[in-house]
Amino acid sequence: MYRPTLTRAWQILDKHAEDAHEHRIADLFADEPQRLEAMSIRGAGVYLDFSKNLLSRENFEALLHLAEESPLAERRKAMFAGERINKSESRPVLHTALRNRSGSPVLVDGNDVMPDIGAVLDQMAAFSRAVRTGKWLGFGGKRMEAVVNIGIGGSDLGPKMVCRALEAFRAPALRCHFVSNVDGADIGDTLKELNPATTLFIVSSKTFTTQETLMNARTALSWFRANGTDSPDALKKHFVGVTANPAAAMEFGIDAGNIFRFWDWVGGRYSLWSSIGLPIALAVGDDGFRELLGGAHDMDRHFLEAPLDKNMPVVLGLLGIWYINFLGAQTHAVIPYSQRMEYLPAFLQQLDMESNGKSVDIEGNEVEWATGPILWGEPGTNGQHAFFQLLHQGTRFVPIDFIAAIAADPGTEDHHAALLSNMLAQANAFMDGSPPDDKRLFARCPGNRPSNVILLDELTPRSLGALIALYEHKVFVQGVIWNINSFDQWGVELGKRLAKAIAADDPERTARFDASTRHLMEMIKAAPRRSRPGAGNTVERRDDA
Repeated sequence: MYRPTLTRAWQILDKHAEDAHEHRIADLFADEPQRLEAMSIRGAGVYLDFSKNLLSRENFEALLHLAEESPLAERRKAMFAGERINKSESRPVLHTALRNRSGSPVLVDGNDVMPDIGAVLDQMAAFSRAVRTGKWLGFGGKRMEAVVNIGIGGSDLGPKMVCRALEAFRAPALRCHFVSNVDGADIGDTLKELNPATTLFIVSSKTFTTQETLMNARTALSWFRANGTDSPDALKKHFVGVTANPAAAMEFGIDAGNIFRFWDWVGGRYSLWSSIGLPIALAVGDDGFRELLGGAHDMDRHFLEAPLDKNMPVVLGLLGIWYINFLGAQTHAVIPYSQRMEYLPAFLQQLDMESNGKSVDIEGNEVEWATGPILWGEPGTNGQHAFFQLLHQGTRFVPIDFIAAIAADPGTEDHHAALLSNMLAQANAFMDGSPPDDKRLFARCPGNRPSNVILLDELTPRSLGALIALYEHKVFVQGVIWNINSFDQWGVELGKRLAKAIAADDPERTARFDASTRHLMEMIKAAPRRSRPGAGNTVERRDDA
């Protein structure tokens, strides 16, 4: 039975960690003339500079040995081969098959899944072309101007992040909106700006039983009927479903021809590559969506083929292990120097914390080592004027990923030069700290704070696909080394069950809750209902509706 703490490499790293904080990153550059060359990687259109880490060459070699002593090679092979590596749910994990551009088969229980994947891709392509060219018309004979994606978690965060990041590639005549929160303000504020005659709703739910999604979808349906038309033929033109449970979608009222399928081996936080990515295909077109898949496939090949010391996901994963398990880091900051990547930290938060927020290993034993970090972030340069103070002078030890695209949008070259200058300056300042001749204690920045710099040549569908896949595989690497299942999320399911019990207000069930919860429930029930001008979802019909 594999346990990381029993490996020889882990024990060596424990000894290395005893004096690691005594090293200066700047001194490591002086001691290792080839440090940058040895600690930088280019692959799949992404460049990683990890030379500014609190990591000697000896430390790095020990981390590589840790990867070699782990089951990484066999579990990586098993994942790509379609084996049921999600043990607790007895499922394969095949987001990589969704972006497989090699033409080779991928087998699940002896059946090639690639023909089904290709059929859904073709269905998405035909639909996105029809909507984008105006061939798909609404009940008033008008083309779609707005797409509202109703989902939550992976059915929301991934598509929303990608659509925002690829804003420069978006069809100008089509605006994408995303509704996820069960808070009525989310759906209400979105609907009041829209015209039902020109709005397309995508209801995205793997099971088509998700409480938040179905409540928002019902509200959207009621709004459409109240402000548009109740004709079943009209509904077919304005509501589509994305699900692994077509029967439930049809029971809701989605026409069978408007259902885009995916499969139970697609995890929610890994699902943007599937039909969950339909808003992306609508926003950037089928060609753009397939470029996104192509970039992810490029990173898949890199992850499979590159040697460990030049393998970006492996290196990023090992650096996280070093900081979390040996140097005591509890959080990790991701700072994209790109306003269009503003949702990337939130997306990576779910990817990392839902995947590796585990305290039991795959054999069902409680782990005795730290697992996933608290991941957080904000775009630069905004973060510099908020939390960078703590990172520079505070007592917390926080490794950082800086992410940027080298190329600027036309007409923004001066802005982009200032943006990247700030990023490089911050990475340098975190490493070097204050000038040594600055004697003011209150102004002293100690430096020696580690960071990675990840560069894309430009922010395109292909480079973004590679970047997302890089982080997916990094999370997988860490999960393997920690011997945990990165592909289930039973903690999420517990909260869902309790919420349903509270919402049902069944005295027999709620009696089991603690006194605090029961009291809060009674307070909420007893509070008077209030209304305010303009509240509600009904909108005045527009003249052009």
